[in-house]
Amino acid sequence: MPGRQKPAVLVITSTVARGSIGGRAATFALERLGFPVWQVATVTLPWHPGQGRADRIVPDAAAFETLLSDLARSPKLGEIGGILTGYLGAPGQAAAIAGLIDAVKAARPDALYLCDPVMGDHGTLYVPQATAEAIRDHLAPRADLLTPNPTELAFLARTPPEGRDGLIAAARSLKARRVAVTSAAVEADWTETLLVSADATIAARHAQITGRVTNGTGDLFAALLLARLLDGLSDAEALRLTAGGVMAALDGAVRLGTDELPLASIQDALVAPTIPVTITDDRA
Repeated sequence: MPGRQKPAVLVITSTVARGSIGGRAATFALERLGFPVWQVATVTLPWHPGQGRADRIVPDAAAFETLLSDLARSPKLGEIGGILTGYLGAPGQAAAIAGLIDAVKAARPDALYLCDPVMGDHGTLYVPQATAEAIRDHLAPRADLLTPNPTELAFLARTPPEGRDGLIAAARSLKARRVAVTSAAVEADWTETLLVSADATIAARHAQITGRVTNGTGDLFAALLLARLLDGLSDAEALRLTAGGVMAALDGAVRLGTDELPLASIQDALVAPTIPVTITDDRA
């Protein structure tokens, strides 16, 4: 939007001292694409847990609720045109976050809320059951857009989907207008992501990036997709550019031999990715 201020995006998720996951990845991507960011940390870690045992700092519950209540009464709340929530540090955070989402929607009804339901993968929850239930019960019903992987989709839909048709049916059973199912299909040499709405299933298929799997791709995907939709792109073009941006980050990690997404080094590719992504659009 040349010559025009883009809306702010409220990001509520985890943060790390080292690395490109959670709020670190989401905020960088959003700001690189021109969006001001309001950021709230649900938990602070020194690094991703997959890189070694470490303590975590979860905000005091009362302090967290006070912070979000203060934000909810901000006279600047109408600046926010997008909301992204991700990893929660405690189940009780969901209700406070829901209250802030409601306040943003009251101030700006067209604000787009993306819920990245970070709770599990490969058929297993990696957050406490109470946290997963809090996301499902308080946040997912408010979302305009959800970005679950198949494990998270099964939890949200309360049923394990079988096959591609099952994933699509499960996505359509949720209240969100759009559901992006990441890693909907993974084969030896390609990966497919589905963007499901009431009347369409858009698929993005791209080659696998061979090398060490790097953390933070889900956080980056959610931020890029929200940014592209806020920019007014079609669902198909938003998904293509989002998938291409994530693949560019993974490719950069492999080329540079880093264990984190090298977002600063490949930032231009987040704006204009060149990795091929095949898009198919099936209307219901």
